[in-house]
Amino acid sequence: MKKLSKLLLALSFALSMTSSAFAVTVASWGGAYTESQKLGYGDPTASKLGVDINWVDYSGGLSEIKAQKEAGAITWDIIDVFAFDTINGCDEGIFVEFDFDKDFPAAPDGTPASEDFFAPMPSKCAVGNILYSWNYAYNVNNVDGTPSTIKDFFNTKKFPGKRAIYKSALTNLEIALAGDGVYMGKGGSEIYKLLETEAGVNRAMNKIKELCTDPNGGCVFWSAGAQPPELLVSGEVVMATGWNGRFFNAEIGEGAPIKQVWDGQGLDYEYFALVKGGPDEANAKKALAMMTNTEMLAGSAKYIAYAPYRLSSLEIIKANEPWYKDGKTEMMPQMPTAPSNTKKYFLVDPFFWADNGTELGEKWEAMKAGL
Repeated sequence: MKKLSKLLLALSFALSMTSSAFAVTVASWGGAYTESQKLGYGDPTASKLGVDINWVDYSGGLSEIKAQKEAGAITWDIIDVFAFDTINGCDEGIFVEFDFDKDFPAAPDGTPASEDFFAPMPSKCAVGNILYSWNYAYNVNNVDGTPSTIKDFFNTKKFPGKRAIYKSALTNLEIALAGDGVYMGKGGSEIYKLLETEAGVNRAMNKIKELCTDPNGGCVFWSAGAQPPELLVSGEVVMATGWNGRFFNAEIGEGAPIKQVWDGQGLDYEYFALVKGGPDEANAKKALAMMTNTEMLAGSAKYIAYAPYRLSSLEIIKANEPWYKDGKTEMMPQMPTAPSNTKKYFLVDPFFWADNGTELGEKWEAMKAGL
């Protein structure tokens, strides 16, 4: 069976190379997010370089690229990944290491790329793409009252109905402790101190378990970014955690009756990684350098409310508001980094999840299996 799987994967690779020769393939998260990448900087980069850029959807993690590598049939050149995946993938030799100031262009004023990034990279194999939020939203037509805090997400007595939460432990444990009244500390420092203890992990798991088994509540687990807004609009859930850009596109772009709550948000980063030995590594490296320059990253914010990783990109947006594609909506207040949205938040800690993700994932799945 294993040999057959490898044969099929190799055949798939051969067919893809035949149908899309000299194309750079980028694996990302799909939906409104990938659309913003394609329109904001993918298509413009492809046009300027004269290289096709194809976008494919995946659901995260390193399992798929590891399978491709094991089969000797790598089909992806660039992957949009969480920070801890860049750490693990770099350690395992899956991704290419960068010299940031050599491999990526300076800002328009000459500031080196490494000094123009919002924050240092988590590994030598990561280049920053966007900053986004793990927050929650609710359907205004299905909630009696106005949820305004992270505690309200867990308050099924005041706000009865099912909640949608991410399928994995990532950010759910932090959100659970914040919702249970734990003092977050600067950037969530106190949350992570507590999660380093068995008691803290158990407290977070129990908070989620209580929500999911509450007769007035209940949980629906989501895996794709498009699902939380869809679940809210359909009425299957009354509240949902998700990514702020997806909620923004549903509310502003599609007129959905949903409202975001920023209290207790998890501010996170998304990165690109270049696959070592990918089918078009040379062109992929050129495309990646262009897609993450100042102008291109600013372009993605025309289509979704994620903050570009380049500081100089924010200056372009500020100088040209209203920046959103509708020509009416100012994007800076919609960014997860806006002062009004960061009064109470935690910075998702990639090193914590790189070190503890496997063990916590096993505990999480055991908890889910017992629901």
